[in-house]
Amino acid sequence: MELTEIISLARELCQAPGISGREEDAAAAAEKLLAPLGAVERTPLGSLLCTVCPGEPGAPHLMLEAHLDQIGMVVTAVEKGGFLRVANVGGLDRRLLPASPVTVHARDGRYAGVVASTPPHLSDGKEKPLKMEGILVDTGLSDEAAREAFAPGDPITLDSDFVEMAGGLICSGSLDNRAGCAAVIAAARMLRENPGRCRVTVCLASQEETSGFGAATAAFALAPDLALITDVTFGDGFGVKPQECGKVGGGVEIDYAPAVNRQIFDRLRELAREKGIPWQLYAMGSRTGTDTDLIAASGGGVRCGLLSIPLRNMHTAVETVSARDILHTASLMAAFAREVQE
Repeated sequence: MELTEIISLARELCQAPGISGREEDAAAAAEKLLAPLGAVERTPLGSLLCTVCPGEPGAPHLMLEAHLDQIGMVVTAVEKGGFLRVANVGGLDRRLLPASPVTVHARDGRYAGVVASTPPHLSDGKEKPLKMEGILVDTGLSDEAAREAFAPGDPITLDSDFVEMAGGLICSGSLDNRAGCAAVIAAARMLRENPGRCRVTVCLASQEETSGFGAATAAFALAPDLALITDVTFGDGFGVKPQECGKVGGGVEIDYAPAVNRQIFDRLRELAREKGIPWQLYAMGSRTGTDTDLIAASGGGVRCGLLSIPLRNMHTAVETVSARDILHTASLMAAFAREVQE
C-alpha cells in the first residue's frame, strides 16, 4: 500500500465531524470506505461493524478496533447577547480554546462561531486557563435569533484544516483517533487482498472519549476470540518527557499493560522484527486509557493487543502524526491477522 492511500484515508475521515455520542457524519464517511470490503452495520450506540474476512470453519475470530469519535463541545444554554454556554465533550485542552474558531452543528445547518476571548490590552497576563463554565461561543446572532437557531445538545467542533507537512507528517483536529481508523481500514484492505484463516471483523467504535461504551457493547455483541486495538498515544515534542511518549515517525508503538495479553504482545514484537516493520515499545502498569480496558473485560474476556500511533498536540485542533506510522500500524495488524491459528 502506498503512503498516498494512507493520507487519502486519513483526510476523508478527518473531514467528517463526529464528537463523542454524535458520530453520524464520521460514521457515514467511514461506512463509505468500508462498504467495498463487506456488509456494514451500525450498533445501537453508533459503532460500525464490518466482517472483511469470513474465515475458515472453526478458525478464531479477530476484531480490529479503533474509536471513531472525537473531542468537542456541546451547547448547554443560550445566554444574553446570543452567546452560547457550552460543556466539553471529552478532554479538551482548555488552554487553547479562547479565540478558537468553531462550528456549531444546529438542527437547520452549520453556523460559524468563535470562542470569546479577552483582548491582551485588557488582561493583566496572570489569568489561568478558563474553566468550561466560563467559556462562551459567539456566533454573531442576536438573542432572539440565537434562541431560534440553537438548542441545548447541539454539538460544536473545533475548526481545523487537514494539512500535509514536511517529513510525511499530517495535521488535523480529529487524528485522535481517525489515524487509528485509517490504520484499521488500511489493514482490512490488505487482508481482503491476502487473507489468512481467521475471521476478521472491523469495529470503529463510538464514545471512547467519554465512556468507552461503544467498544464495550460492540465487543459483547461480536464475542471475538481476540482483538487488536489501535489508538493514538503521546508523541515526542515540546514539553513532553522522552520516557512518557513515543517517537513520531519511529514506527508503530507496541504497548504492554495488564489488560494486554502477554502472548499477543510478544508475537507482535516478533512479527515486527520478522517483517522489517519499524516499531517501538511502551509499557504501562495500570489501565491503558483506551478501549482495550473495556474490550478485554467484555463477556467472558477477550485476549487483546494494543498498537498506538504517536501523536503531537493531543486534544487540540492541530493534532499531528506521521502517515508512515499509520502505514506501519496497518501492516503489523494485517501480518498478525494472517497468521492467527487459535
